[in-house]
Amino acid sequence: MSQPDSRWRTIAAWLLVASAYVWVIWEGPMRALWPSVVTLVVALLLRRVLLGLMAGSLAGVIILAEGNLLEAFVSFFRDHLISSLQSSWRISAILFTFLLGGFSALVEKGGGLQAIVKGFLKRGKSPGRRLQWCAFGMGIALFFDGLANSMMVGRMMRSPARQCGVSGPKMAYLADSTSSAVACVAFLSTWIAVQLSMIREGYALAGRLDEAMPYGLFFKSIPYNYYCWFTLILLAAVIHKDFLPGPLNKFEKIAREKAGNFSGDSISGEPGGHWILAVIPVAGLIITFFSGAYLMGVETAWPVTGEKLVAAFGGDHVATALVCSSVVASILAYILYPRGEGRERPGLVFQEGAQALFVPVLILVGAWALSSILGELKAAEALSGLLAGHVPTALFPAAVFLVGALISFSTGSAWGTMILLMPLAIPIVFTFDLADGSMMPAVVGAVFSGAVFGDHCSPISDTTIVSSIACGVEPHDHVRTQIPFALIAAVVTALVGFLGNGLGLPPVAALACGAVFLWFLPNLWSRIH
Repeated sequence: MSQPDSRWRTIAAWLLVASAYVWVIWEGPMRALWPSVVTLVVALLLRRVLLGLMAGSLAGVIILAEGNLLEAFVSFFRDHLISSLQSSWRISAILFTFLLGGFSALVEKGGGLQAIVKGFLKRGKSPGRRLQWCAFGMGIALFFDGLANSMMVGRMMRSPARQCGVSGPKMAYLADSTSSAVACVAFLSTWIAVQLSMIREGYALAGRLDEAMPYGLFFKSIPYNYYCWFTLILLAAVIHKDFLPGPLNKFEKIAREKAGNFSGDSISGEPGGHWILAVIPVAGLIITFFSGAYLMGVETAWPVTGEKLVAAFGGDHVATALVCSSVVASILAYILYPRGEGRERPGLVFQEGAQALFVPVLILVGAWALSSILGELKAAEALSGLLAGHVPTALFPAAVFLVGALISFSTGSAWGTMILLMPLAIPIVFTFDLADGSMMPAVVGAVFSGAVFGDHCSPISDTTIVSSIACGVEPHDHVRTQIPFALIAAVVTALVGFLGNGLGLPPVAALACGAVFLWFLPNLWSRIH
């Protein structure tokens, strides 16, 4: 962004904040929604979700204070920011996010993951395809953080990819597609605190916080998170059938012509790693979380029943289980981290990993403050009134997905999209008066799917940029080669997934239909071309 361009964008952002004074004297249905509009537009203008949240919050408190700037400033800190940090659930979410950031760094630099990759690639023929399947499997195994996932997979596969005849843009697509898509459906990741928090905020804005079971609803929404599933299914079809639509085909031809001899020992990474250094900490994370959440959520552990499992993973104690499991996993990773000459100290590695999530945590806190302001303005009721009668019930999840996809592509932030859209979408579901309650998981899944679309392919998304850098590719080349795949998954998500649900298709059937179509799409493509 050039300096004059940046100056004009900043001026436009301040004018948007100042426009809140219009709504101080003018009552209307958009009055309660204006902070959300300011948040979105400022985030687009300045390309910073945190600045958008701060601008939207300032506009909201100005409206609430009826134009008194001093009172608005005091109210923001006293009534919204500080009060939002007085919840034990939210403090647990912050602690868990920082801890898992440090844990991810220890696992990455411990060298265990590189050892797994080396052992896998030393065996078998077709090294190019084997390398791609290895990247696919590694991306799924690194479910606990999207950004760390794309960085680790890209860095580990970059050197052998060149020797195997796999192009940099192809590796960037592989690394990017298994980052956000996997983290969003994972039951335990740096994303889960934001996801559960925003579900909870949606129920709070609807005045039904006592009915909220965030973790239970998250699990119910997993089959409806079509974009994530279709992205992974399409990726598998791309690897197995060498499906190369768009400009990626040219890059792959060049890479195969330049390919040299491959050796599994050529993988760059931390020296002296062993696969056990990665497996034990990750296993500890999963085992302690599930056992802790279950034992803290039930009075008697045995016998295990479906009702007990639902209750155990639907309560607020899940946040405590997340913190405890990340502490145990971090301790295991710290103990197993190899010491020696040329290695960073494990304490410093953990600190760097935690610090990398400082800005995302600030975004989360800013979202809580904005949510509090929107609740006082009764934004959910205002949006429900505007949409009433305009969006058919059957099309609402599809509409939520499309809005989420537009926001996430424009802002490049999956977290920002969930933060903006989830607290507004959930209260509207309660206005549809559906007896079976089937729409809520679909809407939550639609928010997640729309959020991941932009995070997957937006040119300003952090995972998009990190994936390209990790694989040694220009971000522009990564975006233009990945867009065709992202659009294919998005179209199938909208038409087969959410529109199919609206026409009465169960989620499992929609997933099956979409999977069959995506798997045989390369065959259809080869016949046409």
